[in-house]
Amino acid sequence: MRAPLALNADIERFLGALQHRSIHTRAAYRRDLTDFANAAIQDDITNWQQVDAQRIRHYIAARHRDGAHGRSLSRALSALRALFRFLCERGVMTANPAQSIRAPKSARHLPRALDVDQMTSLIEQGGDSILDLRDRAMWELLYSSGVRVSELTGLNLGDTDLNAREARVIGKGRRERIVPIGRLAIQALKEWLKSRGNLAAADEKALFVGRRGQRLSNRSVQLRLRAWANRYGINEGVHPHMLRHSFASHMLESSGDLRAVQELLGHANISTTQIYTHLDFQHLAKVYDAAHPRAKRRSD
Repeated sequence: MRAPLALNADIERFLGALQHRSIHTRAAYRRDLTDFANAAIQDDITNWQQVDAQRIRHYIAARHRDGAHGRSLSRALSALRALFRFLCERGVMTANPAQSIRAPKSARHLPRALDVDQMTSLIEQGGDSILDLRDRAMWELLYSSGVRVSELTGLNLGDTDLNAREARVIGKGRRERIVPIGRLAIQALKEWLKSRGNLAAADEKALFVGRRGQRLSNRSVQLRLRAWANRYGINEGVHPHMLRHSFASHMLESSGDLRAVQELLGHANISTTQIYTHLDFQHLAKVYDAAHPRAKRRSD
């Protein structure tokens, strides 16, 4: 059953006022609000004034039972809060029924990381073609410095100082930070820079370019890495963020310095970095199980 035209009309007016938000956010809000409206009509709700906090809690609980994750439910609640705020500002409603409702938390999923041997095997593959040189330089930099794929594709020629062995990247919230570049990544970048001029357009500032000589997109890097891993038999669902996870977990495993890893990753909040302590503990637990005499299982 489709939601009443009045509900859909208000949703469209609200979305029309969100031109400052990204097209992806507006599309997600449209899906969430339309889904809520379609669910509300099942309870004979025909206008937004009939929606109360209990109705919203019932909707969120139903979606949670159906398997929706906490992040999806939080986004749906954000959409509802924003819609009702919009309606309150226009006098359609007198209060925001979604204001104090919070989504249930989902179990936190640990990021997947490759071990050191897998990373070495991944990066040291490939030949000497210009695209292989470029790709190897990208993988080395992603793993050496722990940068995000968007930070990698955003790099310009002037952002790296190979003598100082560092790069300047622009992260989330337009925050700038300096990251170190490891010795092997320096070598790979030097090899790529020798050939870059054969691909890059004359006025192109991007460090990494595609076949047409223009800056690589995030999606292009993702597809190249997936193809590279598949070509060499590394069937781990490899993606650029996995190299960042591998960097963080290996750094933390070796140093134990959570604050330093936070700075290197560009996390605004250390709680975001703390997830890697769980990865490190998993490694330590395996060592413990294998080594401690009281942890070893007896054979039957």
